[in-house]
Amino acid sequence: MTYSITGILLMGFALSLLGEAIIRKVESVGFWSWFGLGTIALAVFFAGISIFGQAVVFKSLMDRYGSE
Repeated sequence: MTYSITGILLMGFALSLLGEAIIRKVESVGFWSWFGLGTIALAVFFAGISIFGQAVVFKSLMDRYGSE
């Protein structure tokens, strides 16, 4: 359960970071500012997907071997 909650929170945080990067790009802030923030947002989003995926694997293993 911890993996799934952490993964979902990371994905939500990443979307917030992405929104901030988009705002910076629209406001014509320096290239590295919005580019760096967008890159960090992608890394955090994929980390969230990985952690959530681990929760799915764990749950499927519990369903498979937990009933024995």
